[in-house]
Amino acid sequence: MQSLALIENWPVPTAAAAVVRADGTVVGTHGPTGQRFALASVTKPLAAYAALVAYEEGAIELDEPAGPEGSTVRHLLAHTSGLAFDEHRVTSGPGTRRLYSNAGFEVLGDHIAKATEMDFAEYLRQAVLEPLGMSATALEGGASPAKDGVSTVDDLVRFAAEVQAPRLLDARTVAEAMTVTYPGLKGVLPGYGHQNPNDWGLGFEIRDAKSPHWTGSSSSPRTFGHFGQAGTFLWVDPDAGAACVALTDRPFGPWAVEVWPAFTDAVLAELRG
Repeated sequence: MQSLALIENWPVPTAAAAVVRADGTVVGTHGPTGQRFALASVTKPLAAYAALVAYEEGAIELDEPAGPEGSTVRHLLAHTSGLAFDEHRVTSGPGTRRLYSNAGFEVLGDHIAKATEMDFAEYLRQAVLEPLGMSATALEGGASPAKDGVSTVDDLVRFAAEVQAPRLLDARTVAEAMTVTYPGLKGVLPGYGHQNPNDWGLGFEIRDAKSPHWTGSSSSPRTFGHFGQAGTFLWVDPDAGAACVALTDRPFGPWAVEVWPAFTDAVLAELRG
């Protein structure tokens, strides 16, 4: 895909990207797809997928108590538990606002670790990474399920194919994860300001009509995924029948706000062409 070569113009030391269809066909790659990059918040979809495996295995229930009083696993996954961004401090009642929260995903990881009697990083490995052959992916550093993942484009292509055509989970569970949870909630999308509504599924951000946004102007409203402060993103556009992964080693900033949407639009145009 010629559009993937646009990453060469990004003001970053290193970048790699790939596009994969639902059947696992890799349509194109560019850059060092086997190089490991810090994922930052692109860790969250992986952690969410592990949580959904734990749900299907019967280790947890989506509506069981977890986190602040009145909050559930579902609230934590959908960033509506009321926990602050990076502090284990309650700022609102569960289900009332979309408060994007690293702390919420850390509480979720602890909850799953207790339920499965297994360190969350190890549960993630056994539940998601190993079955998908994602041998270069791991939770490292402080092992936060919110932000401490490292991976490669090659590995995330496997995950993006799985999300489009699930093998580890029932397709109905994945469909629920990609559906707006607690519709109509306002909130701030980090890096892109206040959004009304700020729609989210279970661990995956849903594009809908958000503006501004990190995906493209031609991305379908059903597009879902995540971006990270490490200059990373993964989106799936069901209408295009494909997903795109891009990893860099420059922190997210104005450069990404400028180049990512045009890149996505170029990828989608080539897919449609």
